[in-house]
Amino acid sequence: MKFSWTVTDNDPQSLKKFLNTKGISHRMYKSAKTDGGQFRVGGRKVDATVVLRAGDQVTVDFPAEASDPNVAVSRQPISVIYEDDNWLIVDKPAGLTVVPGPANRDDTLVNRVKGHLVENGAEDLVPHIITRLDRFTSGLVLIAKHRLANSLANEMLAAKTLHKQYQAVVAGVGLEKHGFIDRPITKDPTGYGQRISDDGKPAQTEYWVDQAYEDRTLVDVVLHTGRTHQIRVHFASIDHPLLGDALYHGPMDLGIGRQALHATQLRFEDPFSNRALSFKSQLPQDISALLH
Repeated sequence: MKFSWTVTDNDPQSLKKFLNTKGISHRMYKSAKTDGGQFRVGGRKVDATVVLRAGDQVTVDFPAEASDPNVAVSRQPISVIYEDDNWLIVDKPAGLTVVPGPANRDDTLVNRVKGHLVENGAEDLVPHIITRLDRFTSGLVLIAKHRLANSLANEMLAAKTLHKQYQAVVAGVGLEKHGFIDRPITKDPTGYGQRISDDGKPAQTEYWVDQAYEDRTLVDVVLHTGRTHQIRVHFASIDHPLLGDALYHGPMDLGIGRQALHATQLRFEDPFSNRALSFKSQLPQDISALLH
């Protein structure tokens, strides 16, 4: 895939430093160069040490990311919310694992996205999952379609400019209209899940009550950190576990057999087009049926 930029800075700088401002690290530069990528200034092949001037046209031609033979192609459908040359946003159903693992190597979201890319004749066949969800959490997932998009998305995550919002149905009522849970999380040494511990990593979850019902509450949630199972662990820690969340002792007799959690919103400024992109996903039927 080819990308081009015009140098606008009047201060002389090396190609290496310029590319770094565009999300291309030295490691990515070396990898692309080794795999046959080309770097040009004004149509002339150059290396990372060349000094750029204002007005120079920089072109990078990345080699295609070849298919990994160990990642199977699945022809099962995906629900595409948005797609362009750089990004793919899908609405993941509950029950679909995101990445291949020992229990499922052939029909995860990654396998399905690879099938989608193959079907559409894409050159880059390595899906980069940016916003991963648990198997039984539904909703929006952002996928970078090539290595530069992956690098830029990770920069957005680090700068906290990639905004995600969730909705959850938690047990009980009486939550503050607006709350902030600040409790460290670590892996539970006795089981599969996570737990609150003073020795854990910092974790902050912000929430707003959307609607309280007789014995449950719909909340809007924003994560300020990205710990495993963070929403589930935090609400369980304040005695409001998610409905259907067996791992964290949520009620299993209130109409849903999986954690009532959905990734509802995703927004960011596209670094390729400098446009603000914003997406929403409605609650699926099994969660919306709980709201009565």
